[in-house]
Amino acid sequence: MATILDGGMGQELIARAGGVASPLWATDVMMNRPELVRAVHDDYFRAGAEVATVNSYAILRDRLAPSGLEYRFEALHLAACRMAVEARDAHGAGLVAGSLGPIGASYRPELAPLAEEAARVYAEIAAIQAPYVDFFICETMASVEQARGAVLGASEAGKPVWLAVTVDDDNGARLRSGEPVEEVLAVVEALAPAALLVNCSTPEAVSAALRRLSGAPVPLGAYANGFTRITEAFKADRPTVDALKARTDLGPEAYLGFAREWVALGATLIGGCCEVGPAHIRLLAETLK
Repeated sequence: MATILDGGMGQELIARAGGVASPLWATDVMMNRPELVRAVHDDYFRAGAEVATVNSYAILRDRLAPSGLEYRFEALHLAACRMAVEARDAHGAGLVAGSLGPIGASYRPELAPLAEEAARVYAEIAAIQAPYVDFFICETMASVEQARGAVLGASEAGKPVWLAVTVDDDNGARLRSGEPVEEVLAVVEALAPAALLVNCSTPEAVSAALRRLSGAPVPLGAYANGFTRITEAFKADRPTVDALKARTDLGPEAYLGFAREWVALGATLIGGCCEVGPAHIRLLAETLK
């Protein structure tokens, strides 16, 4: 039986908030309309999710600084944590996962610092979030070095750490860095995260990656995105989500089909990433729990 994670936060917030896309994405919505973040958490719990992921993916000093918002770093983390905890408490059950996103930019591991420097960045975040969360998810890690730095830093808080990696949309056998996806198993062996997941890639690529990771010594998981692909335009400096296009063939039933395949490949932690919303999670929960 699978554990059901929540779905994407950023795209769900943008859909509900409307307006012009911002490089700060979900963080911008949280600053201006925080009630929407709580509402999304509530809706995922009502749909059957067993985990609320804190809306902190992009609350990184290097992401906030260009907008002059670095001074709000700690306050934003605390606000995001409290909203997830309040939603969980109101629901009466569930876990809260602290989210640690990529330093520099998503899908661009070449911008990330070396693991030891990255670990210091993540350790600061983990220390802030630790009183609120049950575990951490290092999300969308696109290279072995990026994954190592995130797990090193998150582990300093003394709570379980899940590692989620993102793979090439055209070749799920490789991380977005070009490294074979199974090379991340060396990080798992050395640093002992509590779970290994594949996230924020096309469902087809997620399936290909899971086939390569089936021998992992920890529980496997998957949460794909609903974009057609991550475009080169989105890899520009400070991109906005309008550089990406949502698929039209990935409704709840279609997504469930991929989820069944992931379960058959050994995944026990199933959820959704960008463009995967409460309706998708509801069907996963009804079918896989």
